[in-house]
Amino acid sequence: MASEDKQNMKPIPTNVVEVDTYMEKRVGLGVSFDLGVRKINVLRKDVHLYYVNGLTDTEFIIELLNSMIHSQNTEIKTTKVFDFMKNLLVHQSVEEIRTMDELVDQVLSGLIVIVIDGYDIGLVIDVRSYPGRQPEEPDTEKVVRGSRDGFVENIIVNTAITRRRIRDERLRFEIMKVGERSKTDIAIGYIKDIADPGLIENVRRKLEDIKIDGITMADKTVEEFIVKQGYNPYPLVRYTERADVAATHLLEGHVLVYVDTSPSVIITPSTLFHHMQHAEEYRQSPAVGTMVRWTRFLGIAASLFLLPLWLLFCLEPNFLPDKLEFIGPSEKTHIPIVVQIFISDIGIEFLRMAAIHTPTPLSTAMGLIAAVLIGQIAIDVGLFVPEVVLYASVATIGTFVTPSLELGVANKLARLALIVLVALFKLPGLIIGITLYIILLTSIKALNTPYLWPLIPFQPRALSHIILRRPFPGSRERPSIVHPLDKYRQPKKS
Repeated sequence: MASEDKQNMKPIPTNVVEVDTYMEKRVGLGVSFDLGVRKINVLRKDVHLYYVNGLTDTEFIIELLNSMIHSQNTEIKTTKVFDFMKNLLVHQSVEEIRTMDELVDQVLSGLIVIVIDGYDIGLVIDVRSYPGRQPEEPDTEKVVRGSRDGFVENIIVNTAITRRRIRDERLRFEIMKVGERSKTDIAIGYIKDIADPGLIENVRRKLEDIKIDGITMADKTVEEFIVKQGYNPYPLVRYTERADVAATHLLEGHVLVYVDTSPSVIITPSTLFHHMQHAEEYRQSPAVGTMVRWTRFLGIAASLFLLPLWLLFCLEPNFLPDKLEFIGPSEKTHIPIVVQIFISDIGIEFLRMAAIHTPTPLSTAMGLIAAVLIGQIAIDVGLFVPEVVLYASVATIGTFVTPSLELGVANKLARLALIVLVALFKLPGLIIGITLYIILLTSIKALNTPYLWPLIPFQPRALSHIILRRPFPGSRERPSIVHPLDKYRQPKKS
């Protein structure tokens, strides 16, 4: 299919004037200020160099032009101008192209293309220098000890800092362009003799099947095409902005998707427990890492079940033993407790959105206004009982403890659904809600991977690695869920 499309493409004309005309009509040469052409004469042949300002390294272009212009001063007599020009290009990445479609794509991707009068071949030189920031530690995945470099919006930088950690000749980065108009670069990363070929082919096929004008929202758009999430709130792929986390998953047998313009890398396949892990657990000793992990699990459970349980005890205080009679509101208000919970949850969501959009110098003032004025006054005027604010705050902290933002928001939606069921049906509502919640998670499959693995289906050895942070020397086997070709990380003991 690809070869047929290539045959239908317009070949590069042998006359450079026709190339100029094509670029003017189709690409906007002479109209778009950032699209440029440099015309010179080498060995009595017209040579045109096409580029985009801002995406190319100017110093490289000047160096190439100098080498071509200085060749005029040498007494060279040759009829093979193309071969001479190709040897003259002092750069490590020079390729040949034969169609105008390839020429346009390469120029708009930040490479330069040289065409020579009388030849139907173009020379592509990779002098890309995309604007962007330098690698720095991601705000959402900070660790006390560990590397401070993270992914940025440049796919070349992202693959480079990954390869720096895995210097294996079997590490592969397959690149393709997706988007009829955006032509965004996407790379599939995997280790050849570890990753499951079926998984690689599945991801590759899903990326090739993407038919859309552009993926300007980068990885999120790609995710929705890969896993067909629909309205399921639970994340089916894991994101990371840390190169060490990405490298670890590559060594486990996962397939990663790098999307240009995005600082996040997609990890496939992923389960619920992948979204509950954090790099900090592996930067501490096994005992400390296990404690951190259990604390995080407790926070995630609190974000999901604390408010529905407290509401149930408010509605049915006879369920509480005598020693826990203090649980529940000690004051009465005109607003039902369930309405107070929803108002507080919505209010906290307002604050979260405001924090995102508020400039940093003003965020502290906004926090003080929210905590001191709004919260306290709402209690004083009788809008809230203090317990609602307390438990809603603890549940929100549990949401923030969740390493995955997507999982935290999904749990919040599940929590609100449980609260509604408890308000309507009390204890039966809570039981029904938790049952439906477990059924939902059990029914989810991300790229044919059970979402609750290794709990369902039950794999005791794999589950022990989730409950306990094991020492690295004791973790000899790769997770079986990714079906690795090489099962062992370390040689088996003889």
